[in-house]
Amino acid sequence: MMPKKRTWKEDELAETMKGTRFMPNGNLVTLTQMRSGQSGVVAEIQGGFGLIDRLNALGIMPGKRITKISAMIARGPVTIEVDRVQVAIGFGMAKRIIVESGRVR
Repeated sequence: MMPKKRTWKEDELAETMKGTRFMPNGNLVTLTQMRSGQSGVVAEIQGGFGLIDRLNALGIMPGKRITKISAMIARGPVTIEVDRVQVAIGFGMAKRIIVESGRVR
């Protein structure tokens, strides 16, 4: 039996999540891959101290529930809601936030 071929989105996610610890319950996706209105819990932030500190100052840290409000089509800013506050972050930052969607806290 031939193994199933992966789509380009699956390849992109696998590349983005190299070194990420997969959790048995739930699906790990980047914030940019979530749809508007979808929510989940931040599982990991893949970045250096500067990025992590900046996101922590905005209230975005592992274990926090976030909801994606909107995103621009061509790699523009992503608006999310965290702790009942809406925050806009750049596409590059959003791409480094790994979210576990479907997790009940």
